[in-house]
Amino acid sequence: QVQMVESGGGLVQPGGSLRLSCTAPEGTSSTSATTWFRQAPGKEREFVATIRRGTNTYYADSVKGRFTISRDNAKNTVYLQMNGLKLEDSAIYYCGRGNPITSSLRSQDAYWGWGQGTQVTVSS
Repeated sequence: QVQMVESGGGLVQPGGSLRLSCTAPEGTSSTSATTWFRQAPGKEREFVATIRRGTNTYYADSVKGRFTISRDNAKNTVYLQMNGLKLEDSAIYYCGRGNPITSSLRSQDAYWGWGQGTQVTVSS
């Protein structure tokens, strides 16, 4: 399986913004969706957002209205624009790919090719 490559994490103050990037080295034509999950210390990995082929997007309630997932097919890259960051957004962010049905798109078991993750730290 080809692993995705995440980048763009860093340290930001509460209320700040970051844009994460997720690149598929060999493209994602074989899969219908790309997703972002995150994992904070001592917590389980949780769903953040998914974008399906086309423009269908799905968000966790905790990030809806603050985060935006988008894609640039020419660059084989999916972005996660994060605005209004909160302390509780601190985590390692991972991206993956898959062909989830609607009822499973918030489950990490529906995806594969997870990258190494990128650290996001929100702190004053």
